[in-house]
Amino acid sequence: MADNILYKLRSGKPIKFLDFIKNFSGLLIPDVWYRSRRERMLAEARRRPDYAYMQKRVDYYIRIHAPWTISAEDKLTRDRSWIHYTGAIGDYRRKMFHTAYYFDQHDVTRWFPRSLRWNFCPGDVYFTPEVPTVVKSRLLAADNQNSVVLKLDKLRHFMFVYDMKSFREKKNCVIFRGKIRQSRLRTCFLEKFFGHPLCDCGVVGRNEGCPEEWMTSKKTIREHLDYKFIMAIEGNDVASNLKWVMSSNSLAVMPRPTCETWFMEGTLIPDYHYIEVKDDFSDLEEKLNYYIAHPEKAEEIIAHAHEYVAQFRDKKREDLLQMMVMEQYFKTSGQL
Repeated sequence: MADNILYKLRSGKPIKFLDFIKNFSGLLIPDVWYRSRRERMLAEARRRPDYAYMQKRVDYYIRIHAPWTISAEDKLTRDRSWIHYTGAIGDYRRKMFHTAYYFDQHDVTRWFPRSLRWNFCPGDVYFTPEVPTVVKSRLLAADNQNSVVLKLDKLRHFMFVYDMKSFREKKNCVIFRGKIRQSRLRTCFLEKFFGHPLCDCGVVGRNEGCPEEWMTSKKTIREHLDYKFIMAIEGNDVASNLKWVMSSNSLAVMPRPTCETWFMEGTLIPDYHYIEVKDDFSDLEEKLNYYIAHPEKAEEIIAHAHEYVAQFRDKKREDLLQMMVMEQYFKTSGQL
């Protein structure tokens, strides 16, 4: 217990307890204050010099432009890693799912009338809903129009680091720490590279059915940054560490993503923003050795990754973008 608390304090990840205190304090401000300022805020967005860029991102997150009708029937369906809620935004309650998702959606929905209805599916979503639904993650497939992406579970997913160590100073090795989560990719990687001299890898948390020798201790984010390469392998949906890895001076290594979040993983360019490896990791050793031998090429990718991450650092713009996404959702459903 004490070791777990100590790790959380020095892990480099945001402390959930402090974030929850801030969010609960924010509930003291009545939602009516936000609703009274919504039109003013959206008008301000339209006057921004980067409005064209913002509209392009909105169109990426919500691909619904034709009118549609939302069900008038309230409904709640539960699964192991997600729920599907249909109802008024004002009736969505904190105890329905993880608290982090409640606060993240409330940061956006509080700007709109409580009676507006939506389909909301918080959690690790690795399928395309049958109706237009707000999600954290969506499949990178041609038929994913019904998945409307919002910035959810952002404390876990949207954290960045300030890395003081240059790529050339780091270990000639790739690191992976994570849970198996019934992930075919993670299992394949560990089967092939556990114990490999170029890889420091292992499973953390509870043993979920993997060989006992794979189990290992956690490492802090700062300890991860001692390595030239960091694996970013999808679990239930996306690789949650990808954002902070791309903000570091280490290289993200991963197969091409199959899911995306507000980070727009589908727009990442292989071997430009990250090192892409095959799904069976058969070219991993070759790729690592190439960038170890050509650090200037690695530094080019790191610079591109930093440039990509920079677009998510403007909090005011990020908040406006989410409002614009939800405004379009409610307008196309005929509610605004």
